[in-house]
Amino acid sequence: MKISIIKPGLLSTVQDMGRYRYLSQAVPVSGAMDELAHRLANMAVGNGDNHATIEFTYADASFKAETPILIAYSGDGACLVYNDEIMPADKPLFFSAGSVIKMIHNPIGLRTYLAVAGGWEVPDVMESKSTYLTAGFGGFKGRTLQKADLLVNGTIFNDVSNKILNQLTERSLTCSNWRISRDSLLPENRRKIRVVLANEICWFDATSIISFLTNAYTIDRRSNRMGYHLSGKRLVKKVDKELLSTAVTPGTIQVTGSGDLVILMADCQTTGGYPRIAHVAAVDLPLCAQLKPGDRIEFTEISRDEAEELYLEREHDLLLITKAINLKYTET
Repeated sequence: MKISIIKPGLLSTVQDMGRYRYLSQAVPVSGAMDELAHRLANMAVGNGDNHATIEFTYADASFKAETPILIAYSGDGACLVYNDEIMPADKPLFFSAGSVIKMIHNPIGLRTYLAVAGGWEVPDVMESKSTYLTAGFGGFKGRTLQKADLLVNGTIFNDVSNKILNQLTERSLTCSNWRISRDSLLPENRRKIRVVLANEICWFDATSIISFLTNAYTIDRRSNRMGYHLSGKRLVKKVDKELLSTAVTPGTIQVTGSGDLVILMADCQTTGGYPRIAHVAAVDLPLCAQLKPGDRIEFTEISRDEAEELYLEREHDLLLITKAINLKYTET
């Protein structure tokens, strides 16, 4: 399966689940900003979680199917359009060779993930296909996608992908009669971000802590895959000391020297010297990935145990979805 890029969009890269094994060597995780949407797109075509997808930012992109393709997309940043008709998300879609598909902007969110049966085939760099643009490695030649780029899928894909493809082609269907309910896996209020208070919370005065947990913050225009800068009431330290550079990960919320907040994201550094006031619960990082400049969010505190329970509950739901898809095509 092969596609050619007609219009690459603002920022389109190949991503997978990231390269966690190299943090000790100061290599960022990278990978999909919205891991949930990335995983659901893969599930819809029978792939495993770590198959590579294309991460589209702000959409306004298009591509041509150079061969028949089985794809799926997920995320709030774009709608996939074929022959002036919006195609449904979170379900397998089949297009014949020569089809031109567009990704038009969806104002709800920012990022969308396009999966192909077998995953997009690019070289592994440090056990991952993810693009790390700052260093120029991984993904498709270590860069964003450009006009006329050709992308192909992995040559081997599993029985579920084969059965989905055969069912659609035999019945001359563009899409299946089922879909994954992404909305059911997300909280109703997507602007309320759950956090666990972090190591240096006691460095800030009571007014700042209350402000952090009650006031709204706005996503600044400087935000990118490394981190989201937040505009809002600045926090004030009650202690006069500095933090030695220490471990940080995607989801860590740092407080800069001027009192501003930064949520570290997929391409963040592995260590930092700013105090850590909180950490975004893993289940809410996908919500952060869909935030645009100008969006307003609020933080609400939960315990570490609650964050873990929420994570395990979602993983259980995702496992059930995978089993349901496998069972459906085992019986057909």
